[in-house]
Amino acid sequence: MADISITQQHNLSRDAARAAAQKVADKLAGEYGLSCRWDGDVLRFERSGVEGSLALENSQAALRIKLGFLMSAFAATIEHKVAETMRKTFV
Repeated sequence: MADISITQQHNLSRDAARAAAQKVADKLAGEYGLSCRWDGDVLRFERSGVEGSLALENSQAALRIKLGFLMSAFAATIEHKVAETMRKTFV
């Protein structure tokens, strides 16, 4: 198993941060077939072999992803793509 942890700083309002998180989730859902749901200020997502969360705080978004055995082979690629998406989205 592989774990990915990315923290992205931002200066967004709560609503703008939530919209940015939803944009990241929509992109992940489309690329990796994830189902997503909000639990307060935490966006949870999952599919077979992948589970994670995107927690919104006042000035940062913290993404945690756990990859199962098969998906762990793609951990570096997934981490790079997700980090880039977060960097571009949380501006």
